[in-house]
Amino acid sequence: MIWDWDYAWEILPRLGEAAVVTIQATIGGYFLALIGGLVLALMRRSPIRALAWPAAGLVEFVRSTPLLVQLFFLFFGLPELGIRLSPFETGVVGLGLHFSTYTSEVYRAGIDGVPRGQWEAAKALNFSTYRRYRAVVLPQAIPPIVPVLGNYLLTMFKDSTLLSAIAVRELLQAAKIMGSDNFQYMEPLTIIGAFFIVMSVVSATGISWLERKLKPRRSA
Repeated sequence: MIWDWDYAWEILPRLGEAAVVTIQATIGGYFLALIGGLVLALMRRSPIRALAWPAAGLVEFVRSTPLLVQLFFLFFGLPELGIRLSPFETGVVGLGLHFSTYTSEVYRAGIDGVPRGQWEAAKALNFSTYRRYRAVVLPQAIPPIVPVLGNYLLTMFKDSTLLSAIAVRELLQAAKIMGSDNFQYMEPLTIIGAFFIVMSVVSATGISWLERKLKPRRSA
């Protein structure tokens, strides 16, 4: 098969627009995963069973089912309950919910890694639970887990291709449509592969920079 440079340059702007959708969906889902994961981790550590048990059940359930099934449920099931989201919004929520269950375990590992003496010192100073976590526990728990949290960002970029199943015009969906129009798939699929490599390299570089920036705090 001969590579058609004219066709490649022609479709590049449209694939660039689809790349923006992919980035927006991934960053939006990642933000939800970071916040949701922390909430789930704190709920699971709560001595109140009415909070801990539902959180544990949700984490185990979501982690035990495929992301694609969850996207279909959100896209086709929520309207039956009167909740209507656009395909893009559904994709962001689906990615965020799915990966929040994984980041919650990462947060739990980081929190469990804080020395017991730090907890006892905060308790001796009569810190409230909120202040204990904000001022003592989380500043020590988060820096060591930044690389793992960053790995989930890279994973989310790759898993964002599943959003094409619910009609989100992200990179893979755009490439399939362009390929089917002219029966030329090599150019669009190769270009989106290059896009994903660039996004992954940029993300990994940013994560490494953040890890280096937080390293002095971790060693202090």
